[in-house]
Amino acid sequence: MSFDQIIAVDWSSSSTPSSVKPVANAIYVGSKVRGQPVDVQYFRTRLSAMDAIYAMLDRAQDARARVLVGFDFGFGYPRGFAQALTGQSSVLGVWDWLAERIKDGPDNRNNRFEVADQINRALDSIGPFWGCPKGAETDALRQRGSERGPLQFPERRTVEALTSSAQPMWKLYTPGSVGGQSLVGLPMLAKLRARYGSGITVWPFETGFAKPATNIVLAEIYPSLFDATHRTGDTGMIFDVLDARQVRAVCEAFENAELDALFGAGFDQTTDPNDAQIAWEEGWILGVRKQKIDGGRLTPPPLVNDCFALPQGVSWTPVDEALDQLKKRVRAVTAIETIAVKDAVGRYLASDVFAQRANPPHANCAVDGYGISADAILDGLNELPVVMGRAAAGAPFSGAVPKGHAIRILTGAVVPSGVDTVVLEEDCTVETDEDGQPIRIAFHGGLRKGANTRKTGEDVMKGDVMLRTARKITPAGAAFLTAGGISNIDVRAPLRVAVISTGDELVEAGSIAKAGQIFDANRPMLLSMIASWGFEPVDMGIIRDDPNALQAALDEAANSADVILTSGGASAGDEDHVSKLLQSSGSLAWWRIAVKPGRPLALAMWSGVPVFGLPGNPVAAFVCTTIFAYPAMTCLAGGDFAVPQAVTVPAGFSKRKKEGRREFLRARLRGGVAEVFASEGSGRIGGLSWAEGLVELPDEAQEITPGAPVRYIPFSSLGL
Repeated sequence: MSFDQIIAVDWSSSSTPSSVKPVANAIYVGSKVRGQPVDVQYFRTRLSAMDAIYAMLDRAQDARARVLVGFDFGFGYPRGFAQALTGQSSVLGVWDWLAERIKDGPDNRNNRFEVADQINRALDSIGPFWGCPKGAETDALRQRGSERGPLQFPERRTVEALTSSAQPMWKLYTPGSVGGQSLVGLPMLAKLRARYGSGITVWPFETGFAKPATNIVLAEIYPSLFDATHRTGDTGMIFDVLDARQVRAVCEAFENAELDALFGAGFDQTTDPNDAQIAWEEGWILGVRKQKIDGGRLTPPPLVNDCFALPQGVSWTPVDEALDQLKKRVRAVTAIETIAVKDAVGRYLASDVFAQRANPPHANCAVDGYGISADAILDGLNELPVVMGRAAAGAPFSGAVPKGHAIRILTGAVVPSGVDTVVLEEDCTVETDEDGQPIRIAFHGGLRKGANTRKTGEDVMKGDVMLRTARKITPAGAAFLTAGGISNIDVRAPLRVAVISTGDELVEAGSIAKAGQIFDANRPMLLSMIASWGFEPVDMGIIRDDPNALQAALDEAANSADVILTSGGASAGDEDHVSKLLQSSGSLAWWRIAVKPGRPLALAMWSGVPVFGLPGNPVAAFVCTTIFAYPAMTCLAGGDFAVPQAVTVPAGFSKRKKEGRREFLRARLRGGVAEVFASEGSGRIGGLSWAEGLVELPDEAQEITPGAPVRYIPFSSLGL
């Protein structure tokens, strides 16, 4: 049994009506009635959106239709909050509490910051809520999370650790702040419950992890879990906005979902008996699973089968347009896992990382010297007595330094009370007692206040975002995270990339090549490129020109990898079995890219795994992989779409280029001038070994003479 209608709502906490034209961070309501296309509407205010939702639900009730209604904000708060605020652990009690206090007018004006301030004061703390416009902060509600006091509650709900980029419920301001959306959204849901009474169920608070029995089911959703790529047939301005495409994707994903699996949330897979209680207190996001059967990793839904389809009528595609299409179509497909920071170098972050501690945690000294108060410094010669004791790293001075006195202080020491400036040891004349302890110093004035000290949190403040989702962890990044008190992070599992070479003419190096046979150079090249990018290469070997053998290899690759690269056999000849098999899957798309070297790039899905069908000529395979497959695979791995960084340098060659195709020449820099390989032939592998980068020539016709500026892409910019 499934739902007759899916309603998905992308919410906003804006205090003013949105633009007349559909814009991001506004309100979008998607509705999918069984057997009909998704209808997406844009609303400028919350009250107008709720009126439309009420009308849909009234019609559904009259027809006795089963409806799932999803809102994209948090339904509950971290453990302990409901009890502390209302005296009971019921999340729905918090909804009613907020409904009595939140004012939300027809012009979108609301008092969420005032209510957040009231909650913070009721909890006798600075926080947990934070974030507000400049000038709206109070002594209990601050603009920055790092300004809060010690938290009584966890920073995040349990489910938020399993979702990419989910922001904490305590954050109220700036686009995407789910805390602000919840404060104005939950009162609306309380009124919705009151309107439909026993005919509506809130999952999982009233149902546990079981299939709800009422005709109307209310659940929290997270649209970013679903593929919202721009598909053929999208028309109208509304689908230019990601939010609109996302609510459509949610409706399509939930329409035919198996209810037991959907609402069970995978908790039958876990051994932690507290999980159900945690979700009952905090809420859960529909579709997020606690564990995966094969090892406890959260796995996103696969790419859709037609994700590479080009719009009707498209033939030759310029390089920039092809890259833009790929960027829109692909997203992370690898599982999410939690690992130690020290083991995470080379991995991509699956969620934003927030500092657990300021760095430095206290103002500290940057040199060895003497700490003083800048207010006591004269412009000329200064003589100050030195207090007994000293401040050292790990051994702070426990007292306060009187004004007009100095203290011996060493590098890394916490700056004592009464000190705001440090005089470098080499700039002081020191008088000592008979035991060699300093008792007086002399130095020249002119020091600025704060000299030779580091401020608290000048690197990062507690609660600040340290690194964003999709960031690749480097050794420096690992050090930064550790300094912020982070020990474990959510990262993407390594992208597994299978490589298949095809053709009866290919043999392994080291074997005997018969007449008409060549050694397979593409596979070693591609496997080593994959390893250089930090992905996990899966070597599928050489597959002969046999449809059955190739199909078996594709099946095995799809079971072993997240992406498949094939080399050769992707044209339309008699023995081009790769293209024929991919065509049989119903997902093959020929991307006739206007690029040289290269030819149409075959893109397809095989058993849910994306396939890049590369040319057989080594140079063309190299260029297509670096320019098209590499940025796409980086995105599939959980990173940002990789854009190579180029430099403009003088040409050290002459060339007359025709209009119509982007060209990539094997090149290297010598004396700051770009040299290019003597031959442009796609089979000249020696040119790849000779080169250290590529010269990229634009689509337009061009006459290049020595000294003319050209765009040079070093291989290092391509991750090689």
